[in-house]
Amino acid sequence: MGNGAKAQQKRERNAGKGPKDAKSQLKSNAAALSIKCKTCFQSFQSTTNRNMLGDHASNKHSKTFEECFNAEDGVAK
Repeated sequence: MGNGAKAQQKRERNAGKGPKDAKSQLKSNAAALSIKCKTCFQSFQSTTNRNMLGDHASNKHSKTFEECFNAEDGVAK
């Protein structure tokens, strides 16, 4: 048997396996957006720290953290 026959046999064996399923992280990223600004309703990931949320409130809205977010938002759990 030549190399051409071996390659053909391998193609026939692997034909039934089919393509692999694509793995996307879009759904898990969307689920992680659990913190929401009360003023502009922009979503933030649950891993965002309190300092970054405070920066958003002061820079974008000229408000304090408490005016834009709940007290427990941005606190590591």
